[in-house]
Amino acid sequence: MKNKKFYITTSIAYTNALPHIGYALEIVQADVLARYHRILSEDVFFLTGTDEHGKKVSEAAEKAGKTPEEFTDEISEEFRKLTEVLNLSNNDFIRTTDKKRHWPNVEKLWKELEKNEDIYKKKYQGLYCVGCEAFVKEKDLADGKCPIHLKKPELIEEENYFFKLSKYADKVKKAIQSDEIKITPEARKNEIISFIDQGIEDTSCSRSKENLKWGIPVPGDNSQVIYIWFEALINYLFPEKYWPADIHCVGKDIFRFHALLWPAMLIASKRSLPKNILVHGFITVAGQKISKSLGNVIDPFELVKKYGTDPVRYFLLREILPTEDGDFTYEKFEQRYNSDLAKGLGNLVARVITMAAKSKIQNPKSKINSKFKIQINKTKNGCKKALSEFKFNETLMAVWELISYCDKYIEEKKPWSFDSAQDKEKSEEVIGDLLSAIKEIAELLKPFLPETSEKIMEQIKTKKSQPLFPRLDKFI
Repeated sequence: MKNKKFYITTSIAYTNALPHIGYALEIVQADVLARYHRILSEDVFFLTGTDEHGKKVSEAAEKAGKTPEEFTDEISEEFRKLTEVLNLSNNDFIRTTDKKRHWPNVEKLWKELEKNEDIYKKKYQGLYCVGCEAFVKEKDLADGKCPIHLKKPELIEEENYFFKLSKYADKVKKAIQSDEIKITPEARKNEIISFIDQGIEDTSCSRSKENLKWGIPVPGDNSQVIYIWFEALINYLFPEKYWPADIHCVGKDIFRFHALLWPAMLIASKRSLPKNILVHGFITVAGQKISKSLGNVIDPFELVKKYGTDPVRYFLLREILPTEDGDFTYEKFEQRYNSDLAKGLGNLVARVITMAAKSKIQNPKSKINSKFKIQINKTKNGCKKALSEFKFNETLMAVWELISYCDKYIEEKKPWSFDSAQDKEKSEEVIGDLLSAIKEIAELLKPFLPETSEKIMEQIKTKKSQPLFPRLDKFI
């Protein structure tokens, strides 16, 4: 019997700038789900990568004094390095400049839609936001500016190819309403349904090569390049045998492309729809939007270098609500590190391993105290339920409740105070219960803090205590 397939993707990172902490949130969330489903013995494929075409990229390359190829090679490599620094378990890393793996799928789908007469050419005038790489409506602007990028869009008039999005909008709406495509959180589902109800027009799916040279040429028409969003979404079809995606992890600023344009393209080309779209919010820094001009961009590489991979993963998953906006400050980070990791998990493991070494207890017990067993099962069930709902923070809260239970158990039983032979036996039972508990904790933390999980398992095996998270004495 073949293992159940599980295919998860992140959005592909736009290569107009170096990675920041906001994108780290998304890829870590996806990694937790990929690792969890591997623990369930499923056949997991986890895809991430970079989106490298478009006007924003060509402008950034020009500003840096480099060709788009040179610029995207450098930026894409930084995003690839980030997958290693954050200990991601991705199976592949796709680039939209990959002419062997990405371009053929783009050309294939384009030709299918053209053959079905779902693509046509016409002259068009509209407002184009370079930051969004999208045409925008005047009603969606705030004081004439894009509400996300705070810049006035350009007025563009040119002849483009258009995709018959209006033809498929109602079918997409029905798929979302019925949860054939399940959108989390519910508020985003309601938002996209409301957006469709306002009326959907056909969408431009190409740009004139006169105005944009950096992109994939339209098959059979070298005067046009394929619109960045239209071709970038097709990256998800690269591992064709795993399609449809079980989960797309995306940010709230781009979820409309994933919840409307992408499903419409799939319906039009007679392909299966993705099963889930998980939408996360933005990370602010001290309450302000991340911005180069404000100088508040948090470099995930520097963060990991200073604190370690698992502390960064922990903060993103525990402190930031999975589908809401969240805030980062170094003070919040260090407080969470000291209270939860150093004083909480790290201190518990150190105490238990030290007691086990002194008592010369070799292995966790096969049978444990019934109250302990109830608590562990309660934690496991809580984690399973929270993860099924993508509530990463609540999963970790459940694990830390078990850590707290263990601390109280130690204070109640005081295994170090036993003297007689009979007491020694009781002490060994208590320490055995605790060894079993920290083993369960390590198992539960595997998807979240993989390095820490391995370290705990190793310490249980060797009975040699090493600090997992040295306490930070001073805040920044």
